[in-house]
Amino acid sequence: MENLEKYIEHTLLKQDATKEEFEKLYDEAKRYNFRAVCVNPLYVKQAKTYLKDTAVKVVTVIGFPLGANTSEVKTFEAQKALTDGADEIDMVINVSAIKDNNWDFVFEDIKCVKNVCPNNVLKVILETDLLTEAEIKKACEICVEAKADFVKTCTGFVKNGVGAKVNDVELIYKTVSPYGLKVKASGGIRDRQSALNMIKAGAYSLGTSSGVKIVQD
Repeated sequence: MENLEKYIEHTLLKQDATKEEFEKLYDEAKRYNFRAVCVNPLYVKQAKTYLKDTAVKVVTVIGFPLGANTSEVKTFEAQKALTDGADEIDMVINVSAIKDNNWDFVFEDIKCVKNVCPNNVLKVILETDLLTEAEIKKACEICVEAKADFVKTCTGFVKNGVGAKVNDVELIYKTVSPYGLKVKASGGIRDRQSALNMIKAGAYSLGTSSGVKIVQD
């Protein structure tokens, strides 16, 4: 597949990342024309400065990695990120609320964040490693109802988690694509074949820290 780089959101979210590592991330994103970089909120301004005059988007994460912040905090965090220059928001869904079948809360939590970024892409991270197929499908339906723009598989931070799986991507795509939502596969995508498998399953973008390796394979 040509233009594989256009799917890649070059990601650096680890808590001990250094300035040198961030600068390397931005340089690689520019060199390979990746779709985006994905960084924690503190580094949005930095990323925007380094990537000015390029087509590379700046993506940040909200309520990361547990999704257990209050909706008010997620909303403030998203607003601040947009002010700092974020192009797209990836928010973590409240998994506990899903497990309790508190779908009204799940809906309102997503809707609160979407309300502050009506003109920016909102991706909702499901954390598929922790959910059943039925829960994934229902969460996708809630994302549609709350007018999210993407559904994303994983944070990549679940201990012993598998990350993005082809069957989960296929299920998400089948559930949301008829309503115009897209799929971001993230978690454990470290080589070209894995990337191609996710795209074939329906992924529109790929969150990975192995972007350079994938395009060079």
